[in-house]
Amino acid sequence: MIDVNELVARVAALPRAVPGPPPPAVSPEDVAAAEGALGFRLPPLLARLYQDVGNGGFGPAYHFLPLTGEGRTVLGEYAAERAASARAAVPYWPEGVLPVLDWGCGMYAAVDCRDESGTVLLFEPNVLGDAAADAWFLDAPGLATWLETWLAGTGWYREDEQEDDRAVRQPVPWEEAAARIAGAS
Repeated sequence: MIDVNELVARVAALPRAVPGPPPPAVSPEDVAAAEGALGFRLPPLLARLYQDVGNGGFGPAYHFLPLTGEGRTVLGEYAAERAASARAAVPYWPEGVLPVLDWGCGMYAAVDCRDESGTVLLFEPNVLGDAAADAWFLDAPGLATWLETWLAGTGWYREDEQEDDRAVRQPVPWEEAAARIAGAS
């Protein structure tokens, strides 16, 4: 069982991925306002990271996006992806899945807010096949597990690839993708 308090402290203690002072953490009121704008609640650990660690700038590689504020934010990216998906001939972005980290090349780490543990998904449109669901992968069954994988250096995205990467967890296709994109519960 992962100790969430210890996990949040470990994430907060790491050097920031972004130069300069860390963005200040958001308040519980900011989280409540973001949830109101989204129409759903954030998983508790995700809300806690934004309140206790900072408003983005932490995490692997390109770092978590700010929840709210100026420039690119989680709220802004979610709204943009949902709007683009609604206009697309084949919708691709499910409701309740927040893009929290931009991997580049159109790829996102996203958190499923319908799941209290915050299932972490990889959106990889560059492998899109015949169906939009082909672009969605299960990266970790929960945000805590995903953070532990990152902290242990065993994520698929790690920069120091070894010849023998058997310990590295690889994303697998997200079985719920087609139903969630179609709006099924």
